Amino acid sequence: MRAVIGLGNPGEEYALSRHNVGFNVIDLYRDVFKGPSKGRLRCSSLIYDADGLLLVKPLTYMNASGDAVRAVVDAYGLDPKDLLVVYDELDLPLGRMRIVPGGGAGSHKGVRSILDRLGTEDIARVKVGIEDERRRQDAVQFVLAPIPPQEWSVLVDVMKRVVNAVDAFRDRPLDWIMTRFNTTAQPRPQARPDVGNGSSNASVPPGSGC
Repeated sequence: MRAVIGLGNPGEEYALSRHNVGFNVIDLYRDVFKGPSKGRLRCSSLIYDADGLLLVKPLTYMNASGDAVRAVVDAYGLDPKDLLVVYDELDLPLGRMRIVPGGGAGSHKGVRSILDRLGTEDIARVKVGIEDERRRQDAVQFVLAPIPPQEWSVLVDVMKRVVNAVDAFRDRPLDWIMTRFNTTAQPRPQARPDVGNGSSNASVPPGSGC
């Protein structure tokens, strides 16, 4: 069994923010591949079982994501190599994606929480670029701000590629996925399409049991 961890914050106020790209990828995967409509609240997370591939939204808020991921790993008997973490990346331009086998967390506190709680940096991840070189906000304001309409189609295009990479993660080796899906292509902004809201109305306090 493998698990895809989409990072974000629970609650409607964060649903359309840049920081919820991971949640949006989980929802888009369920839409594209006709995945389960209902998830299970377990391990401080909302978990969908897509025919043996766990789609996980940690509900502990971003900075404590590692608490939920640690609980999921323990409850399902997973190894860190069974995980793929999807999240927004300020160090990549809008519309880029990068799949890596591990490494540091950079400035992303959700990823840092996961690495700290699991005690390893050898965790595969998909970074989805959100940076705008014209931005005037600081990092916190920027990632928590709603995604403007002109950015949506760019993000949807790259999230579709991420969704296909996620599906390949079921049974393909990571090297194959990296070769197939890593790209430097950067789409041009267009109008915003409908992709769901990437939210969860359920909130589970940090440390909730499984």
